[in-house]
Amino acid sequence: MESDKTSTLNLIFGPYTRPSYPILLLIFTLLAILSLQFSTRSLFPLSILLSQPPQPTTCSAFFHDVPPRKIIKSIVDFGGVGDGKTSNTQSFQNAIRYMQRFQGKGGSQLNIPAGTWLTGSFNLTSDFTLFLHHGALILGSQDPKEWPIIEPLPSYGRGRERLGGRHISLIHANGVRNVVITGENGTVDGQGKMWWELWWNRTLEHTRGHLLELMNSENVLVSNLTFRNSPFWTIHPVYCSNVVIKGMTILAPLNAPNTDGIDPDSSTKVCIEDNYIESGDDLVAIKSGWDQYGITMAKPSTNIIVRRVSGTTPTCSGVGIGSEMSGGVSNIIIEDLHVWNSAAGVRLKSDNGRGGYVTNVSISNIRMERVKIPIRFSRGSNDHPDDGWDSKAVPRFKNILISNVVSVNSTKAPVLEGVEGSSFEGLCFKNITLLGVALSATWRCEYVAGFANGVFPVPCPELQNNGTSSWC
Repeated sequence: MESDKTSTLNLIFGPYTRPSYPILLLIFTLLAILSLQFSTRSLFPLSILLSQPPQPTTCSAFFHDVPPRKIIKSIVDFGGVGDGKTSNTQSFQNAIRYMQRFQGKGGSQLNIPAGTWLTGSFNLTSDFTLFLHHGALILGSQDPKEWPIIEPLPSYGRGRERLGGRHISLIHANGVRNVVITGENGTVDGQGKMWWELWWNRTLEHTRGHLLELMNSENVLVSNLTFRNSPFWTIHPVYCSNVVIKGMTILAPLNAPNTDGIDPDSSTKVCIEDNYIESGDDLVAIKSGWDQYGITMAKPSTNIIVRRVSGTTPTCSGVGIGSEMSGGVSNIIIEDLHVWNSAAGVRLKSDNGRGGYVTNVSISNIRMERVKIPIRFSRGSNDHPDDGWDSKAVPRFKNILISNVVSVNSTKAPVLEGVEGSSFEGLCFKNITLLGVALSATWRCEYVAGFANGVFPVPCPELQNNGTSSWC
């Protein structure tokens, strides 16, 4: 009878063995935690113990998601050859021409498989996805004729570097909407060295092209790719809205001229986050037109967020505003920036003739290492499109907050050079520590005024205003 009872227990519960001490301790701990949940004085609610870590703040909702594309094709379907030697310019242009028929009819996607796809410039279309698979490399043509000349931007009045027109970008979009440029960390390489040498040798005839330019476009996502060796500014959204650029790696030799990473220009609702950039110019520069042409067009850059950008530039800044800011810049958030081995961390650039305004700018949580001048306002580039600029057009600055900045191994104190005759209202510096600067180093300030609190080294007298500021 006893053996039958044992067999029944074994059948129900399995063979019984004495639990080890660690198992008993684990069971006891779990029971204790569960018992606490029924106590109104519980110090460790289960919801806290099991909660997920907080998600990082994001502005990616600026881009409105698009449905899966109805038509998906490969560049191979249009005669593309990924051997790195065969020109695929015609294949890309034929592919886009075919994809255009699906605008507003379910959209289309062009896949770029692994391989090296040599091409000249090509345009994008609306309701379209360009997808680069892992191992895919789009290589910019070395033939300048495959980067045709287009009209200058109306807010610049001429090419930025040379009079007249400018070379089109390698990947170009004008007047499109609902576009995605993404992939599995595929690469776009502009092979910019040829263009840099034209600049260095002073034989450049027209302004260099960008790697990607978006004009007059809406709802664009650029993500999860590597862009490298752009001839000029790498990514240039101009006259655009609802643009998200995230998860990008942007690379150029540190001596490559004017290879800015991302330059939003006269655009609104632009999100730039989680990007790594090495370049020969600003990592990010916010612009809005050049002198009288920007003033006349009056198309500002506004509602722009730059977040979690890291990188290095030995000649320029981590994030800059200007110097082309004649259409105005407002409502800017720059935060969680990490910059090293650079000329400047944060830089506002302007000059006589620019006009325009910079207002409602918040720059916070900036970490720097070996940055020569951590914070800089600069002027005096004497850089104008033509003789039509107005020497009486001076910029206006209002409500600029720079806070929570730590810089180590800096070599110079901040330099704040305003423009004579310009106005400053609500300039505020808070919780700024610059280590490595000589004790004798002092801030250099001219034509600026504002407030400072919790700043080391001690700021210039122009920032030691005893009044109060609602912005500060």
